[in-house]
Amino acid sequence: MKIGIDVGGTFTDFFLVREGEAPRIHKALSTPDDPSIAVIQGMTELAEMLDPPMTLEQFAGELETIVHGTTVTTNATLTRRGAKSGLITTEGLRDALEMRRGIREEQYNNRYTNVKPLVERYLRAGVGGRLDRNGREVEPLNLDDIRAAIELFKAEDVKAVSICFMNAFANPEHEQAAAELVRKEMPEAYLTVSTDLLPSIRFYERISTTALNSYIGPILDHYLNQLVGRLSDISFKGVLLIMQSNGGVMSPQVARENAALTLLSGPAGGPGAGHIYAKAHDYNNSLTVDMGGTSFEAALVVDSPIMVNDGQIDRHRIALPMLGIHTIGAGGGSIGWIDEGGLLRMGPQSAGAAPGPVSYQKGGELPACTDANLVLGYLNPGFFAGGKMSLDIDAARAAIKKHIGDPMGLSIEEAAAGMYRINCNNMAQGVREITIKRGFDPREFPMIVAGGAGPIHSCLICSELDMPFMIVPRESSILCAVGMLMGDIKHDFVRTFVSPLMEADWTDLNARIDSMIAEGDKMLEEEGIPAERREAHVKFDCRYLKQYHEVSFVVPQDALKAGDGATIAQAFHAEHNRLYGYSLEDNDEVVQVEIINVRVQAVGITEKPEIATTARAGSDPSAAQKGERSMYIPEYNEFRDTTVFDGHKLEHGNRLTGPAMIEQITTAIFVSADYDCVVDSFGSFVLYRKGREDLVAKTIEGGS
Repeated sequence: MKIGIDVGGTFTDFFLVREGEAPRIHKALSTPDDPSIAVIQGMTELAEMLDPPMTLEQFAGELETIVHGTTVTTNATLTRRGAKSGLITTEGLRDALEMRRGIREEQYNNRYTNVKPLVERYLRAGVGGRLDRNGREVEPLNLDDIRAAIELFKAEDVKAVSICFMNAFANPEHEQAAAELVRKEMPEAYLTVSTDLLPSIRFYERISTTALNSYIGPILDHYLNQLVGRLSDISFKGVLLIMQSNGGVMSPQVARENAALTLLSGPAGGPGAGHIYAKAHDYNNSLTVDMGGTSFEAALVVDSPIMVNDGQIDRHRIALPMLGIHTIGAGGGSIGWIDEGGLLRMGPQSAGAAPGPVSYQKGGELPACTDANLVLGYLNPGFFAGGKMSLDIDAARAAIKKHIGDPMGLSIEEAAAGMYRINCNNMAQGVREITIKRGFDPREFPMIVAGGAGPIHSCLICSELDMPFMIVPRESSILCAVGMLMGDIKHDFVRTFVSPLMEADWTDLNARIDSMIAEGDKMLEEEGIPAERREAHVKFDCRYLKQYHEVSFVVPQDALKAGDGATIAQAFHAEHNRLYGYSLEDNDEVVQVEIINVRVQAVGITEKPEIATTARAGSDPSAAQKGERSMYIPEYNEFRDTTVFDGHKLEHGNRLTGPAMIEQITTAIFVSADYDCVVDSFGSFVLYRKGREDLVAKTIEGGS
């Protein structure tokens, strides 16, 4: 057996694959104070669901692999609950975390305030010692300054230390000498050395990433200790892997040392899993959206999930490779409120799992998106989570009336519809951030819809963006957990190599690349990946001479070995043109292309579960019909009696005409009036705009 586990802010999701059986999906309420409790609770419930039922210990004993994604580090950053940290850096540069790159994020906002650094100023120690840009020592390292910083950190009970020196990427000796002293004097402290984590140019990005890693390191270490301890208590002897922000997986030990690699650990499984469902319909490109209880994530796949090397977490820069996922506070728990101008707003504040929406009856007092969905008829109060949880519609109506309806002079239904539409609009704007702003047209992508709440809102999101085609996998409510079992083991390496492309020393360049490949190969070998299942991918970060930002692109391997700068330049021009709408390839004046960084990703191909297909049944879905329920139809702006179907009974080939509602234990799918639906061979629900049957011809014919 293998299991993917995704710990979210509201629910913890499980995807269990057992040889010879259909996959099982399950959701349990998260336990924010100790997320490992929900992990064990969900595993207990899964064991009881098996035929025949198992004890938790029997279940754990048969588990071969657990792949785990967590939002522990993300939440610690967002809520400022990381470890008390100290920073040792080059003298005169301790304010780099505040100075950043010297550019104000919002140039025309006179009320703009900078993000508060994760390390207090008095705990940032500047020490003597200097290297030039080529790594030559200009001033020897002052060890007495480092000892003084350590004494300050001890006196202030600092739990984590970061070391980041100017130009250390060219020569790590000063940083390693400082690290040796810290390890000796503060053996219990969590330590991050910038040249171990990110040995690349750009001082602010390196110091920010290093400080962020130390800030969340002890939090992740504590959580992994709890998780590993609980798994040991139930006799788990299999392999535990942790999801990375780049869509790959890693061992717990690698995660402990590189905590910042987990900052998008939870949502990173979604794009890879969504890509599998899109490829079944002959799409190499797709757009995956995931709406959970707390947040909404959107990510693009263009042949493979889009990666970024320079992202932000709550305005803190992180320069590690991660999936280009855009996150906003628009989940089922997003709270409705009225701003100072009298306008209705949704989120980003969330009711989360505790106390949750008002209808959960767990002490919540403010109306959330889930409460609006309940009032609008999209949720069955007696069938939430398959009937395990009852929703209080009267409490939801009362809260919406008190906090939204009465202040705005709206009926309860009008207020709920407003909450629903605004949340959908917020999510559509989130999709624009990763499509239109990156040079892509969302109408050219199928939308893969995930999350327990996503399929209720997806039709309105697609209508807003004029997208005609979407796929809701049968496992949509736990898609990220599915993706965790589809992830390969990945290790990323980067080295700075500044040189004009056409004047590069190819012998030196290839030697550095070979060194990174060998390092990755060694790590994969230690992790038990056989040689035939190992791969290495090379990327360059390049720019036009004197340009401010670099462009990262895949380098053709044959061109690299041959030292063919012209072919590599063509790849750079093409990527630059795609991103910015122009290139200087055909410019009358020759503009040099400059290499800045060289990147290698070592990949260990893992065995992945297959998603079973089913034989085609007829088009008539009447056998799955459950009845009718009055619900709000956005296209008509009124309530109408709408047919409700049991999603677990719908079969390949069944066709539904919108408006309709499809209910499953872990999610509900609203097919609005502008869309129809057909079930494909994977059991996924394919929604398409009325009149666009050309988009699903292969599905209807039973292909894929």
